[in-house]
Amino acid sequence: MEQFVINAKVRKESGKSAAKKLRATGRIPAIAYNEKGESVMLDVDAAEFSKVWRSVTATTLITLKIDGQDNKAYIKDTEYDIITDKNLHADFHIVSGNKPITAKMKIHYSGTPAGVLKGGFLVKHIPEIVIKALPADLPTTILADISKVEIGTRYTVKDIGLSDKITFITDPSSVVVTVAPPRNK
Repeated sequence: MEQFVINAKVRKESGKSAAKKLRATGRIPAIAYNEKGESVMLDVDAAEFSKVWRSVTATTLITLKIDGQDNKAYIKDTEYDIITDKNLHADFHIVSGNKPITAKMKIHYSGTPAGVLKGGFLVKHIPEIVIKALPADLPTTILADISKVEIGTRYTVKDIGLSDKITFITDPSSVVVTVAPPRNK
């Protein structure tokens, strides 16, 4: 797995004019929060941040080097200007690695259900699930192989088959997809 690194420096100035000066030098203002809710103001290289931001998901752990000190973190949020195609601000969440994190994740599907190949219609019931795990155990994506779903059968959250280190917050018996029978004319 590729390791993503963002170098950051602690900043002292805040406010609009300080942020404009920072952006003019090719850097963006950022803030990092830890698990206790404490925060530190940072500035990061805009190009370096953008490259990493475009390559990660909400549950990809990155290395945030603050003045040379390594921290495991997530990119929690970013302010992005669609017109100029530039990030304007970033929020990081620094984690210790020994406290479980709850994450809401979109379900991605692979395979064509067997029931669809027989004329049925795929019905998607829930688009995302909520899981809880240690930061190192969180998957970057949730992939559901729905190729064995037949007409009239149910594919539930527990059928996704994640590691036993991951706890489902979403009810494991919740239906993810079904295949409805073909319509009669």
